[in-house]
Amino acid sequence: MTALAEVKSYLAAHNIEVWEYQQPTPTAQAAAAAVGCRVAEIAKTLLFLIGDQAVAVVTCGDMKVKSSRLKQAAGLSGKVKLPQAEQVEKLTGYSPGGVCPFLLPDRLPVLLDVSLQRFPRVYAAAGNEFCSVPVSYLQLQEMTGGRLVEVSEPSAAVL
Repeated sequence: MTALAEVKSYLAAHNIEVWEYQQPTPTAQAAAAAVGCRVAEIAKTLLFLIGDQAVAVVTCGDMKVKSSRLKQAAGLSGKVKLPQAEQVEKLTGYSPGGVCPFLLPDRLPVLLDVSLQRFPRVYAAAGNEFCSVPVSYLQLQEMTGGRLVEVSEPSAAVL
């Protein structure tokens, strides 16, 4: 697994500070409470399996990824599902609740949802469920090599 120290070092090289918390922040709601921002400003990194291909999607905390849009954006076909916790760790190097959009394996495509562009800064997980990192969309794009897509819609659960 990717260690927090490795993530901190990587982000420090980009002049970005990791914020650490006493309480866990495994969900967008918990992260927003710790950061002191709206749920929408949380940049959640989700792993999906489309058929047997893994894809990472970074979207805002108030959004829900739509399977049909995801398959089209990824150019893949097959059933879309969320992997088990062990698969998340194996495929990303991070535990669920702390999946970071940075330092992901090269073979894992990263898709950045357009919803992230609504804010000057969003807060992404930084490698575990006790930290976050404030970043702009441009920083996310530059550091992840992610491709801009429109795969989400507002989630009724957080409206």
